[in-house]
Amino acid sequence: MKKSNLTFTVILILCSFLTTINTNAQERKGPPKGGHSPQQTKTLDEIGGYKIGEVATDFNLKNVDGTMFSLADIKDAKGYIVVFTCNECPFAKMYEDRLIELHNKYVSQGYAVVAINPNVSENNAKESFESMQKRATEKKFPFVYLADEKHDVFPKYGAVRTPHVFLLDSDKKVQYIGTIDDNARSAANVKVKYLENAIQALQKGTTPEVTFTKAIGCPVKAI
Repeated sequence: MKKSNLTFTVILILCSFLTTINTNAQERKGPPKGGHSPQQTKTLDEIGGYKIGEVATDFNLKNVDGTMFSLADIKDAKGYIVVFTCNECPFAKMYEDRLIELHNKYVSQGYAVVAINPNVSENNAKESFESMQKRATEKKFPFVYLADEKHDVFPKYGAVRTPHVFLLDSDKKVQYIGTIDDNARSAANVKVKYLENAIQALQKGTTPEVTFTKAIGCPVKAI
């Protein structure tokens, strides 16, 4: 009898333990699961793209409306919010509304969002140019959404994640590289708006206090 009670007690403890683990796993907040770390692991030197203070070269890429677009097409720009993003990455999707809000807030002040898809490929239906057009229409992007079809722009910048932000000043000098803010999953719980803080610093004619953060997102597939 004692042995039966002991066995029953052990089973109860084990069940309680497993239930606790399962509950914690469901409640744990974090990035979408995948086979990679969402955080950029390489340094700027290892990536080999632009460094802070370097002048970015302009490009000529196809926009979702079928026209070709260059940074030079933005008249009276005081800066450029260049963001490498894509259609399907969960992190890219999390930040779409925030990018729309940033563009709508700052475009009239001379800072437009310029979104570039480094993953575009006709061999990937989800990242094809047609899918980019569909996504831009669905989300009503107020900014350009460009296709890096030759995959030669993102390596110059050193974009390794989607999204990956490069804030340029009016002279196209890189002033900030990294993530948009400190909370990919919840816009409501953001504590530090790295990109917006950098924009506001440029507006004041000062250097951003934080010029580099590690990008959080999916690895660029064309790498």
